[in-house]
Amino acid sequence: MSINKQQVRTALTHVMHPEMGKDLVTLNTIEDLIVQDKFIAFTIDLPEKNPKLDNKLKEMCREAIHKYVDSEAVLDITTAVNISKFRDDSEQQESEAFPGQGHRKKKEEQEPDEILGGVDNVIAVASGKGGVGKSTVAVNLACGLARTGAKVGLLDTDIYGPSIPTMFGTHERPNITAQKKLIPLEKHGVKFLSMGLLVDPDQAMIWRGPMVTSAVKQFMQEVEWGELDYLVLDLPPGTGDIQLTLVQTVPLTGAVVVSTPQTVALDDARKGVAMFKKVNVPVLGIVENMAYFIPPDMPEKKYYIFGKHGARNLAERMGSNFLGEIPLEQSVRESGDDGKPIVLEENLESESARAFVELSNNVIQQLAIRNKEQDPTQKIDIKIKP
Repeated sequence: MSINKQQVRTALTHVMHPEMGKDLVTLNTIEDLIVQDKFIAFTIDLPEKNPKLDNKLKEMCREAIHKYVDSEAVLDITTAVNISKFRDDSEQQESEAFPGQGHRKKKEEQEPDEILGGVDNVIAVASGKGGVGKSTVAVNLACGLARTGAKVGLLDTDIYGPSIPTMFGTHERPNITAQKKLIPLEKHGVKFLSMGLLVDPDQAMIWRGPMVTSAVKQFMQEVEWGELDYLVLDLPPGTGDIQLTLVQTVPLTGAVVVSTPQTVALDDARKGVAMFKKVNVPVLGIVENMAYFIPPDMPEKKYYIFGKHGARNLAERMGSNFLGEIPLEQSVRESGDDGKPIVLEENLESESARAFVELSNNVIQQLAIRNKEQDPTQKIDIKIKP
């Protein structure tokens, strides 16, 4: 049975701080919690450097997790000095346990109208051109992240061609709160929202740019997302209005760029990577979709229909991470049409399912490195000169 974050949090309520008389969860001293299979990593915030206390707390955490969660869990526990967290402020002490992972502001520091204030990591899944399977990657990435026990949301920002409802197997209308906020649907452990849930499936969205960008802003400002570890944004192809609206509206933690191996797709993927770098959004890496074809009756065969290792080579040339290659299998198309993403395959029998699990793991790893080594992304102010 896999370990989830809630199990770890519950175990850490048994770890009492020797000097403060409260458990580490109540004191809100745990940051950057990552759980993957039997691997658990997190940071303990302290008011000052104290090697003796560091070692004692680490050992107490190890004992609690091995006792209450899994005796075979592999732990990576670090400590960090965070003076501001321990200031004498009654509101600060009343904050909820684990309000953030890494770069998210604490609740009491947020502005009342802060967008996505309860989301730890906002991940944009983008492509330079259409037809490369970006939505398939976004859906399976979101479900792959949810498999780890994380709280995950998926927002379909492709207003003209929303495909998330079909891939989740529902066109049910979302409910609305008393505060007139949309409540995302939830399936496969993922909260999701799409324009495809709000309009008739046969209705064409004949909207100009300002209407589209307004709708995307509403999806972020007027939706009850709650607290999430990850919010995956399925972007439309290209580098246009919606992409610029997003970086102006919400600080993206990082971007995943999807491409197929052939040159015509790689040319546009290169532009996508360049765009995110230009607006100071970290590129977590490049995914090669439809990397090779696997015939259903000959699963041991690989046919590189669109070229071999094109996206892998592009990532190397651009100094980006290569997050993985997804094969072209009939089961991927069937699972998407049936509303059950292939990454949810119970025994991960297909190569595609295993590839999406690996992709999710690589994204988690790159997010951890990004949040540890880089400052939080800032919203950008794009000024057009007359």
